[in-house]
Amino acid sequence: TLSKSFDSIRTVARRCKRPGPLNRTLNDRMQTNLAIVALSALAQESRFAAFRLLVQAGPQGQSASNIAATLDMPASSLSFHLKELTHAGLVAPRQQGRFIFYRARVETLQGLMEFLSATCGNAGAQSMQERLATV
Repeated sequence: TLSKSFDSIRTVARRCKRPGPLNRTLNDRMQTNLAIVALSALAQESRFAAFRLLVQAGPQGQSASNIAATLDMPASSLSFHLKELTHAGLVAPRQQGRFIFYRARVETLQGLMEFLSATCGNAGAQSMQERLATV
C-alpha cells in the first residue's frame, strides 16, 4: 500500500550513509509515482466523496452499505471506487461478521502531504499562486 511504500522508501533512505545523486533520483521518482497514484485516486468525485466521508467517520470507519446509502451510490459502483482507494493506500478494509468496514488511512494522507510540502515548499506554492493569478 501507499503508506507502507512511503515507510519503505524512508527506511532505505535512512540506511544509505551517503546517498548519491542516483539514489536520490530513484527515491524521488518512487515517491512521485506513489503520490500520483494517491492523487489520481482522489481526483474522481465519487472516490473523493467516499474518502471524505471516511475521514469524517474517524478510526472506526463505516460499513460499505452505510457508505453506499449515504452517498446514494449503487453497491457495485462503490465497490469499484473503494477498491481504487484501497489500492492507493488511502483506505483500509476490515471484515466484521458479514460486513466489510472501511476506514481512512490518515497516515497515508499525512505522508502525501509531507511529500508535497517537501517537494513544493512555500516557494512552489507561491509560484503556483502567481501562475494561477495570470489565468
